[in-house]
Amino acid sequence: MNKNKKSGKYERPSWDDYFLEIMEVVGRRSTCDRGRTSCIIARDKQILCTGYAGAPSGLPHCDDVGHQLETITHEDGTQTTHCMRTVHAEQNAICQAAKTGVSIKDATVYVKMTPCRTCAMMLINCGVKRVYCEKKYHAGEESEKMFKKAGIKLEYKYKTIERYKNQ
Repeated sequence: MNKNKKSGKYERPSWDDYFLEIMEVVGRRSTCDRGRTSCIIARDKQILCTGYAGAPSGLPHCDDVGHQLETITHEDGTQTTHCMRTVHAEQNAICQAAKTGVSIKDATVYVKMTPCRTCAMMLINCGVKRVYCEKKYHAGEESEKMFKKAGIKLEYKYKTIERYKNQ
């Protein structure tokens, strides 16, 4: 139960905390143990769609057959490792909205960490107005800049940085 430490009375969670808590439960469906990430897209205090990280429908999951890791070399020479088997939570939420004919224009996106560059571009093109992250993504600086240029409000519950295993 969520009690105020001083008064001992129950405190309702804020809307942002409410959606983050639901996001955590949705993330339990994720089939890639590198992140177990999820996404909630809401508008007017109503959930429009959800998504979690996992392989495309009908294809093998990381939890069943292992990761499909690839090392990417960036322009500055740095290297990062990514699981190519997994569709990101944001992408799956956008696909769910598209399959059911639900517009996510002017919605708020709730995610575990700053969306990657590709997810950020997709969210911008979908017309979302706000992205609320639990934490920062270690490689999220470019996404932060894009959201700012696009006029999308980006907020963080915590300033801590999320890092993947085998990054």
